[in-house]
Amino acid sequence: MPVSVFDLFSVGVGPSSSHTVGPMRAAADFAERVAELPLVTIRVDLYGSLASTGQGHGTLGAVAIGLTGEQPEDVDPDAMAAALDTLEESGTLRLSGGQTVPFRLRDVVQHPLTMLPRHPNAMRLRAFDADGSELAVETYYSVGGGFITRDGEDEPTTVSEAAIPVDDAVPYPFSSGAELLAACAATGLPVSGIALANEVATRSEDEVRAGLLRIHDVMEACVDRSVRRSGTLPGGLDVRRRAATWFEQLTRDDPGHDPLFAMEWVNLTAMAVNEENASGGRVVTAPTNGAAGIIPAVLYYALTYVPGITADHRDATVVRFLLTAGAIGSIYKERASISGAEVGCQGEVGSAASMAAAGLAEVLGGTPEQVENAAEIAMEHNLGLTCDPIGGLVQIPCIERNAIAANKAVNAARMALRGDGVHHVSLDQVVETMRQTGADMSSKYKETAMGGLAVNVPLC
Repeated sequence: MPVSVFDLFSVGVGPSSSHTVGPMRAAADFAERVAELPLVTIRVDLYGSLASTGQGHGTLGAVAIGLTGEQPEDVDPDAMAAALDTLEESGTLRLSGGQTVPFRLRDVVQHPLTMLPRHPNAMRLRAFDADGSELAVETYYSVGGGFITRDGEDEPTTVSEAAIPVDDAVPYPFSSGAELLAACAATGLPVSGIALANEVATRSEDEVRAGLLRIHDVMEACVDRSVRRSGTLPGGLDVRRRAATWFEQLTRDDPGHDPLFAMEWVNLTAMAVNEENASGGRVVTAPTNGAAGIIPAVLYYALTYVPGITADHRDATVVRFLLTAGAIGSIYKERASISGAEVGCQGEVGSAASMAAAGLAEVLGGTPEQVENAAEIAMEHNLGLTCDPIGGLVQIPCIERNAIAANKAVNAARMALRGDGVHHVSLDQVVETMRQTGADMSSKYKETAMGGLAVNVPLC
């Protein structure tokens, strides 16, 4: 069944869906599994990309907070930071089951050069009794976008599965662009209509609409927080926050939202989200944290600059945009990957740009064929994009990259709308090309901070 839009757009905390959100969910799951055991110690091992960039991505802290039972969609970022400070002072951690164990972040064992076979983002948690005997062990994989799986499971655990039973009998199952277009042709529905019909198989239509509007509220709140914060981002690179200054300048220079300034507002929105993400704030994975600014920025463009979208049409436009983007995102999730550690940044920023282009094309009045074309164009021109964060931090080049990709998404949608939907390269072909490119890409360019800008730019 297609991945739910509520799995692709889930509320979490920064700076990374695969390195922060996923590990927190995995740790919370493990704590629940061992809640009744007479354990006295916990050991955590991180492997591959989780180890090589875990320090900069907040992985160690996320694991600790997850062991207390907190979930990324509910945890308060400020309270999380305070809890980690207390943990370092006390050296003890109270698990969600009530057991108290000795634990500090430095106790987490990191194996950056050891890749477990199933995925580059792996972590193993063990529980021991007073005699040192192993009571339980679980190996988890954070497979991108906050999705996790563990040894013994075939499919990733998603956000929606925790609350709503999954019904495989959706009316219009699809796992490819061709199947999605066929469903549209057979029913006369737009891409958003197919996505909505599938969501209604597990939720009421009112719940779907309310849930998507809440997702958008969190996106807007993220931007609002970010444009009110100044200073530098945490982590040691001393990257200046620019969103507040840009917001002040644009508000002064463009009070009436002249279309000539449209792309500057898109840049601001994308960068504001990703500055907030880089500081560990509350964001929406869209479909990952590293690419979280693209869809809010392009949706802002749609709501502000597309003619005819008045206040009365605003909510309907948000729902339609996100449903369309989610339909495209589910294809990437099922047929390739949205994990930077698996396929590079083309899987994160590229997928997000493709999803955003599709959403914009539909609200601009595009046909399903034009929507598919917009999605294809946006990914085609992000193929080969590497993930090489300086210092393992989701800051350089990630923040500006979101702004650039949001502009690409707007351009891709407008190019597609100038055509009739007939084009040489299909979405399915470009998705498969992205998957193959990711498989061929050297591991040093896949979220390990061992290549590219990460090694060519000094940290001081």
